[in-house]
Amino acid sequence: MYQLSFQSVVGLSALSAVVDAEVGKRAFDVFDFVDPLIGTINGGHVFPGATLPFGMAKAVADVNNPDEKQGGFASDNSDITGFSHMHDSGTGGTTLPYSPLILVDLSDLPDSITNGVVQVNETTGRLTGSRIFNPSFGIGNYNLSFCADFSGAPLRDTGVWINNRAGSQPKMLKRMADGINNSPPLPAGAWTQFHPPPNNQILARVGVSFISIEKACQNAETEIPDFGFDKVRSAAEEAWREKLSVIEVDATGVSEELQTVFWSGAYRSMISPQDYTGENPLWDSTEPYYDSYYCIWDSFRSIHPLLTLLDPQSQTLMVRSLIDIYRHEGKLPDCRMSLCKGFTQGGSNADVVLADAYLKNITNGVDWKTGYEAVVSDAEDEPENWAVEGRGGLTSWKTLGYIPTDDYDPYGVGPFTRSISRTVEYAYNDFCIAEMAQGLGHIADAEKYIARSNNWKNMYKADQISLVPNTTNFPNNTVDSGFVGFLQPRYLNGTFGFQDPSLCSPLYNFTSCYLNPDGHETYEGSSWMYTFFVPQDMATLITTLGGPEEFSKRLSYLHTSGLLYIGDEQAFLPVFQFHYAGRPGLSAYFSHFYIPSQFNDTLSGIAGNDDSGAMGSFTTLSMMGLWPVPGQDVYLITPPYFPSVSVTNKQSGKTATIKNINFDAGYENIYIQSATLDGNPYTRNWITHSFWLDGGVLELTLGRNESAWGTREEDLPPSSSTSG
Repeated sequence: MYQLSFQSVVGLSALSAVVDAEVGKRAFDVFDFVDPLIGTINGGHVFPGATLPFGMAKAVADVNNPDEKQGGFASDNSDITGFSHMHDSGTGGTTLPYSPLILVDLSDLPDSITNGVVQVNETTGRLTGSRIFNPSFGIGNYNLSFCADFSGAPLRDTGVWINNRAGSQPKMLKRMADGINNSPPLPAGAWTQFHPPPNNQILARVGVSFISIEKACQNAETEIPDFGFDKVRSAAEEAWREKLSVIEVDATGVSEELQTVFWSGAYRSMISPQDYTGENPLWDSTEPYYDSYYCIWDSFRSIHPLLTLLDPQSQTLMVRSLIDIYRHEGKLPDCRMSLCKGFTQGGSNADVVLADAYLKNITNGVDWKTGYEAVVSDAEDEPENWAVEGRGGLTSWKTLGYIPTDDYDPYGVGPFTRSISRTVEYAYNDFCIAEMAQGLGHIADAEKYIARSNNWKNMYKADQISLVPNTTNFPNNTVDSGFVGFLQPRYLNGTFGFQDPSLCSPLYNFTSCYLNPDGHETYEGSSWMYTFFVPQDMATLITTLGGPEEFSKRLSYLHTSGLLYIGDEQAFLPVFQFHYAGRPGLSAYFSHFYIPSQFNDTLSGIAGNDDSGAMGSFTTLSMMGLWPVPGQDVYLITPPYFPSVSVTNKQSGKTATIKNINFDAGYENIYIQSATLDGNPYTRNWITHSFWLDGGVLELTLGRNESAWGTREEDLPPSSSTSG
């Protein structure tokens, strides 16, 4: 048994810290509906172990399936090889009859270790060490130290081991890179053996630190001074209860499956980013430091907007941390893990996170002057290595208005791919900067960046057709989709190239658009999907694609043909974009199209890699009924999956409630017929963040068919071309 704590520095007790809890103040026990094992097979890679909200350490048993071990444990009956306490490194354990043996293995999941040292105290059995690893999706390296103490049995013997051979002497071992034993590295570590414990149980307390072995031991001793397992578990339970307590639902008639999907999603959305405050050896600062933004390309769409609703204090600390990273590193990150720079997948999407926070009253201690300086740096100054921060191709972006497929960019280095997806993401990044500029009084900047936000048009080829293979209704056939006009590659000389609009969809070479030198012009998705990514000006996009009716048909085809993979985060917003065409009922329909068919309470109950809780946040936000458009003060209204949902805002103390009239648990009444806000008629199909801040009651009357509610032009969400 492992007992591991630390508010943000050490792992928690065990899975029981998440699920074995007594009923608190609610009429039901929320932990009855939190299942950490959802998504632990079939590529979900969910971390199912013990942690505090946004905790740095993640303690769980590791398995040996190379395809499923990214989250540590997998529910696939593969062998357990030990326990790890961080995403990329850990200790291992086993048991011999009548003589328990605990060993530490100087390794990590991707076998990236270079140098390491481990030592065992022959008097106490304490295991300590440190080692240097590489990040799993970035550049650089990091040093991680650990300190493990034990309680429950007399010490029998200690020693070290290397290359699967062990001895009682010496008590310290250094593992150095030798240039030969590289892949995998030479296995090595230390061990402690005990006499039989009276109750067949040994407690392990493990501290970790990015600073030193001494700090790792200090962390453990400070936060768990007495090996009180029950006390640690109780503290973990209370921490999670407090985070989840801001949500209240009336679950009358709602299945246990859907309640589990909802609460498990909320839980997973609060596992990362991770609070490393006090554990950053790279610079001295009084600001908070959060890490494991893994990656913002995934999290800006739903995780951070959800945290702004449920935990604005933590979101504030994360925003301050992002700005402080800019102060010391010179750029905002798009991805970051274990103190290292991670790879940028598309645009500079921390710009979206900052704009979203700025518009939603995230202000406490936030230096918005420096925050604005940071996003402008992304828009104007190309870094030497734009593979890990900022943007590439800025000269072309400013002069041509798009990222050419054959771009000439001698000013920095990065993967010269993804010209389509980078163009549409850069355009939205600039729109978000314009919003901040407007609010901060930089009017000339606002006009400039609004103009750049229209650059998506420069990749649109109006006569491009799409022949689609293996659609849902025509398997083993290629058919004309009937839709014309898609984003296409474009060269420096202004001429268009060609990428099949269905390429990199589930129907055609699905896995060929990843982050590699021979990738294509879209990232982890097709031109079919990216053609819809114009959240800043959906009105113009809808006109460009033939008007509201044709747009709705095309968007429906994206969902029903098999072209869209809901397991990637770019697919979230298209579920709700029917609002912009005056068809909010279709947004509700397609929300239920995916939940619970793709998101349920089974071990494989998420559609794709959870990406630090992105899939969980998608289900929770969808089921709450107000979908946030990230980077804008806009929430798209659909009926909650419950008779009512309430959220108490931790900034204002006010409670906002969305209530369904004529709710039915069979979900036939999913179409809004009319709405009132605090008793007054409400016709817009969207609402602003002030609802969450100021509180109130949004009451939705439901029926079995679409209605005229939310369909008038004046009731549609804002677009940059129509809102002035």
